[in-house]
Amino acid sequence: MGEHKRGEHSTPKPARRVSAVVVPLLGLIAVIVGVIVAWNGTNEPVGWFAYAPLSDSVFVGDNGSFVSKGTQLGLAVAGAGLLVLVFWAGLAVGRRR
Repeated sequence: MGEHKRGEHSTPKPARRVSAVVVPLLGLIAVIVGVIVAWNGTNEPVGWFAYAPLSDSVFVGDNGSFVSKGTQLGLAVAGAGLLVLVFWAGLAVGRRR
């Protein structure tokens, strides 16, 4: 009962096997979704130059940024997905050693 012979290997836990597939898949999906959102957020018109005395409207930027909120959100999601992938790769390399 509970005896282990030399050379026998215990099988990995199912949770570890599932996380080895799910974590990088979620990271890859986050990167793809983030890139798509950032790509679609670039359609906003940006007026880089204006002659102030002839313009009727006052330019008010988004906190000094010329990048739209959709692009910022997409880049943040893609960055988070890349961080998940890098963290998972580090764990996978560390487990092998």
